[in-house]
Amino acid sequence: MKAQKFENQGSALIYIIIVAAIGTMVLFGLATFIISQDKNSQRVSNREQAFQISESGIYWYRWYLAHTVEGKTVQQKKDFWASGQAKGVGSPYQVEVSDPEGGVIGKYKLEVTPPKIDSTIVVVKSTGWTYKSPNVTRTIQARFRQPAWCEYAVVANDFMRFGQGTETFGMIHSNKGIRFDGVADNVVSSAIPDTDDPDHTGNNEFAVHTHVNAPPQSGVNDSFRPLEAPPTNPVPNRPDIFKAGRKFPVPEKNFNTLIADLNLMKQQAGLYLGQTTTTVQVNCGNRKVKGQWVWMCDNQDVPVEGYHIILKTSPAHSMNISMVLAYDATSYQITSETAPVNYPIPANGTVFVENYTWVEGTLNGNHLTIAAADLSPTPVYKDIYINHNILYTDKVGNDADGPDILGLIAQNDISIGLYSDDNLEVDAALLAQRGRVGRDYYSAPLSPVDYVHRHSITTYGSIVTAQRYGFAWTDGTGYNIRNLYFDNNLIYYPPPFFPTGDKYQIDLWQEL
Repeated sequence: MKAQKFENQGSALIYIIIVAAIGTMVLFGLATFIISQDKNSQRVSNREQAFQISESGIYWYRWYLAHTVEGKTVQQKKDFWASGQAKGVGSPYQVEVSDPEGGVIGKYKLEVTPPKIDSTIVVVKSTGWTYKSPNVTRTIQARFRQPAWCEYAVVANDFMRFGQGTETFGMIHSNKGIRFDGVADNVVSSAIPDTDDPDHTGNNEFAVHTHVNAPPQSGVNDSFRPLEAPPTNPVPNRPDIFKAGRKFPVPEKNFNTLIADLNLMKQQAGLYLGQTTTTVQVNCGNRKVKGQWVWMCDNQDVPVEGYHIILKTSPAHSMNISMVLAYDATSYQITSETAPVNYPIPANGTVFVENYTWVEGTLNGNHLTIAAADLSPTPVYKDIYINHNILYTDKVGNDADGPDILGLIAQNDISIGLYSDDNLEVDAALLAQRGRVGRDYYSAPLSPVDYVHRHSITTYGSIVTAQRYGFAWTDGTGYNIRNLYFDNNLIYYPPPFFPTGDKYQIDLWQEL
């Protein structure tokens, strides 16, 4: 009996030991799990805090740019970035971050890449960490830029009409109405809800509307279109015309804030052309002087009507410039000019002409703006004339300076002349400050070639026009085919001194 009792007590002890061991293992595992979860929670918390600290550095720099750069002139902005005083440029800039309830909790470090020449892009890399876990860091990189007005294929301050045969590849915007009968591969927008189309009678139509008959029909109806007018709701979906859609109303593009500072361009011009007269030789012939026959000419001062600029690839980075002595004011054809002189393209990429200007040729590896304006107290607003191709050598950007970029700024009009190329290409951002970008109306055929009718015009860049633009007319004159290609490089490389928006915006954000 006693032996059996001891055996039962031994078995109970073993059972208790086993249960205790299992309990200990469970408790140990639970404790380990709790400790692990607490450490993981702390790690996640520290990473999240480091991320938020890093992000605060990005938004602080946006605030910093708003208070140091916005509202400055183009030259003042360039001076700011070149001064070496911009925070984070050249050496990292570190700032402590505080919790309003817990004091200083960590720090962020900013490393800033300033804009390249003629670019508005600022790249900011922000690395954040907490003092509690300084080895746990998070890094965010953001790209800031000031939106340029050449980001649109066309920006206008007047009613616009895009006829059949027109295809556009960039955003289109007008502060007034738009009639679009071509094909738009990007968004077409207006600042107003509806418009009175000046090309026909009838009620108001949508601010962005078309007169092309909806499929399966074809052709154009030039009369009032009830389905393209209020109170039709919703606005018809016309992907055959508006591939990316149409938007109206949207905020207005204020032309008063978009105009380039021509006075500043004149002051900062790398090359200024403002001569109003020049001396030419006339009445040349053999004359007897003291018994000797001598070839002589009379010198005569004649007015300079403008300048003819031809962009050259040889010599590289140069242009030929001649003084225009006479031209046809109807066709814009030069009839008399001086011998050309070769000039290097200015280092700051700015040519200011205080006279009428003719431009043609090929740009090779440069960022250049040519402006034509009369800034006298009683100005005669100046035009830019284009009769022949203006081409880029590099549209992609195969070198460190990026692609070829050209801006043409006219105080009044940018006009395509009567005797322009039958197939004309213009690679440039075009801005008509007070007038329009386009071609005059020519009604009568001129022998030996009918220059009234031209085949195709292709623009590769952007058009900013105060008045209604156009390269063709409703009677079929002008350019039959119009291809308006938007140059995406203008988003990041606006031409020198070309107008841009005032505020910096973030257009790329990523965690490294």
